[in-house]
Amino acid sequence: MQNNKKTDFSKFGKDFQESLCQLILQDRPFADQIMEVLDVNFLELHYLRVFVRKIFEYREKYMVHPTYKIMISIIRSDLQNENPATQKQLRNYFARIHDSPVSGTEYVKNTALDFCRKQKLKEAMIRSVGLLQRSSFDEISKIINDALKLGDSSDQGYDFVKDFEKRFVKKVRNPISTGWPEIDVLFKGGHGKGELGVVIAPTGAGKSMALVHLGAQALKEGKTVVHYTLELADTVVAGRYDSCLTKYPLSNLHDFKDEIYKEVMDIEGVLLVKEYPTKSASTRTLRTHLDKLRSRDILPDMIIVDYGDLLRPVSGKNEKRHELESIYEEMRGLGQEFGCCVWTASQTNRSGLNAEVITMEAISEAYNKCFVADFIFSLSRTVTDKQQNLGRFFIAKNRNGPDGLVYHISMDTSNVQIRVLDSTGEAPALSAKDQGELLKEKYQRFRKNLKK
Repeated sequence: MQNNKKTDFSKFGKDFQESLCQLILQDRPFADQIMEVLDVNFLELHYLRVFVRKIFEYREKYMVHPTYKIMISIIRSDLQNENPATQKQLRNYFARIHDSPVSGTEYVKNTALDFCRKQKLKEAMIRSVGLLQRSSFDEISKIINDALKLGDSSDQGYDFVKDFEKRFVKKVRNPISTGWPEIDVLFKGGHGKGELGVVIAPTGAGKSMALVHLGAQALKEGKTVVHYTLELADTVVAGRYDSCLTKYPLSNLHDFKDEIYKEVMDIEGVLLVKEYPTKSASTRTLRTHLDKLRSRDILPDMIIVDYGDLLRPVSGKNEKRHELESIYEEMRGLGQEFGCCVWTASQTNRSGLNAEVITMEAISEAYNKCFVADFIFSLSRTVTDKQQNLGRFFIAKNRNGPDGLVYHISMDTSNVQIRVLDSTGEAPALSAKDQGELLKEKYQRFRKNLKK
């Protein structure tokens, strides 16, 4: 009986096949892996077969993987042998995928590899039939084993030659604003993907509200924010977002329910608040939750952990400071793994309770947490400051620009409104020009010390 079952990707649909071809272009290790088992005829649509052939031809000729920029040139100049309809389909397809992320990446990769490897194994078994009649068992074993090895992961890291083009692509950081223009200037527009930011403050100073402010700003930019709360109830945190976004007082949110609803419905971003009891969740718990979101095509742009010191360590260490250091390293790892920025907070020791300016020396328990973070600012508010809705930011660490700067702020905890003041009677916030001059002076001093 003839088997009419089609050996191509048609049963998975057009979207699946387009996503697969996009991944072959943007993910060189995956392209290496699937090239061993992919027959371009598995692709149902002709323009996709042409697209993948052009990628493979370029790799074979130049021994490097093409970039999006290279493919633009190929599509513009190297389709003369294709009919006009195919050329148009291919250009339209490339225009659609150029700035569009792939949904369900792992599903597409795993499904395509599984399908292709089974076809290769089937071919090997068919070839073995004649050898079986001749009792060539060693040869059969070799053919089957070789087929089973095809399509295994071949990612050994960044290949200096094959990935040559990749290092000449301009890096786009796409930072998320803090909502404080004066602070954004310091670290090149805001918080970038894979970066860890830490707010240092004593108990009761408002570090949780600072985190809400940062998350609310991301929502205004249309970003997806996942906010983990280990101290407050999820509804309490959500209420703070209501107040921060609408400026209605926390104490009167129920009186303005309808007005708040109308305003938050216009927010383009997505906020998910996940509550865990104190010390019940670890970074592994967060990773599991983020994996579930990713499987539902919910990709965070910002992760907020309120706050990192309250996470449970994945593995027990001899000393608490080592546990905390590991937790902060793992949080930064989450940002790198999921391609988003991470904000958290850390509590100061007693020296920071009524200090006018809090430095990193006041960070509680583990100073090594500072080594992991990309950006650290402290929030200090004396008793008098709280009465007058004032306070200070101290930029304690900044990988992307100057640090050691003090900014005076106004902070109204009644409706979660925090802003950096342009000037004060005592110490005006530095302008971008002044900050540049300060950085220049620091660099010159550093050079002089080296010469000594």
